[in-house]
Amino acid sequence: MAYAATAEGFASAATSPPRLLALHRALVWLVGASGAIVFVEPSPYELMTLAAAVIFVATGLRLRLVFMPLLLLLVLLNIGYSIGAIPVTDTTGVANWIATSWYMAFTVMFFAMVVADDTAARLDMLRRGLIVGALIASTTAIAGYFNLVPGGHDLLTLYERARGTFKDPNVLGAFLILPALFVLQGVVSDRLGKSLRSTIALGIMALAILLAFSRAAWGGLVLTSAFMLALMVLTSQSLAQRSRIIVVSVVAVIAVVMLLAVLLSFDSVGEMFKQRASFDQSYDEGRFGRFGRHILGAQMALDVPFGIGPLQFHNYFPEDTHNSYLNAFMSGGWLAGVCYPALVFITVIMGFRHLFIPVPWQRAYLAIFSAFLGTVGESFIIDTDHWRHFWMMLGAMWGMFAAAQRYKAASDGARTAPADTSAA
Repeated sequence: MAYAATAEGFASAATSPPRLLALHRALVWLVGASGAIVFVEPSPYELMTLAAAVIFVATGLRLRLVFMPLLLLLVLLNIGYSIGAIPVTDTTGVANWIATSWYMAFTVMFFAMVVADDTAARLDMLRRGLIVGALIASTTAIAGYFNLVPGGHDLLTLYERARGTFKDPNVLGAFLILPALFVLQGVVSDRLGKSLRSTIALGIMALAILLAFSRAAWGGLVLTSAFMLALMVLTSQSLAQRSRIIVVSVVAVIAVVMLLAVLLSFDSVGEMFKQRASFDQSYDEGRFGRFGRHILGAQMALDVPFGIGPLQFHNYFPEDTHNSYLNAFMSGGWLAGVCYPALVFITVIMGFRHLFIPVPWQRAYLAIFSAFLGTVGESFIIDTDHWRHFWMMLGAMWGMFAAAQRYKAASDGARTAPADTSAA
């Protein structure tokens, strides 16, 4: 019940039976941990999320009025996708794509409603679960890359890039960013023992991200880490804490550079790093390269109000869109093309507005918002619209918005109550 005391004014958490509180928190942990195992469909994450949702609904889960805009945008987005899919329903994979899109919308609402109550405790359990899952994914990715498991190299790598328990190395790298930010917070702010454990965990995750050889994940980890640490300095109430964050960050940068130098001394790692770090990849350049397709696809989107249907872009161009905002237009027409960026950037704007609200879960908020913002930027160069962790973060953001407003209202009411009583 310690967490309930931190969530002042949240009666639903404080008055729930202890066993029910423990069950709910355990389910959140399991969902977070299962998010790292998605190389099969339906994945353990999807099954665990569905099971958790059934239990939560059966034992108390509220749809708040504040979530109505979120629900409306999600429904309209998927209606657009469904309409766009009608002419190509018989095409292999389209029905599954549409079902996955609707399910991702369902998970958004699930996480929003779950995080809105017992917020500090459930976010902490989600954080712990994600870290455990990330360590499993990272360890398997590293073991596969260095062929430490008999027969594991082919299963745990793709194109000589580590993928671990994911289908794609790019998704592995992207998924690991949020757990890496969580453990980075522990490195710069926890006591020595916890800080050392977090340092080891961060090293494992960072190595897995490096071996995934995803340029977006490399840049995402650096930029989101810098952004989050800057926010931690700005929101810290202690000068000593600010100083520690800055000093430890500098030491961490030096350590990473030294580790990177050692790893690049291995021929296989160094050659792949040079290849992937280059900005003149063949699939990026030319009229039909990644960025050329963005321009041509945007022009095409103006002429197809209902889109061309999911998974059809490669029939018109050499490869997929590699741009989630363009893909929304292509897959679901103007309806989805408007609703998807509206959903994403409304969340971003609200996220900035809630940055400096002093809530008990602010530390987790800064990590999730930083990782979410990084994925929003990454969505301009890669298709993120079915990344499970992206929708999980979006739902968690809305849950924290609702919880922050209630927490702020309860705090304001507690401060004004004595004054009102004396006036009466």
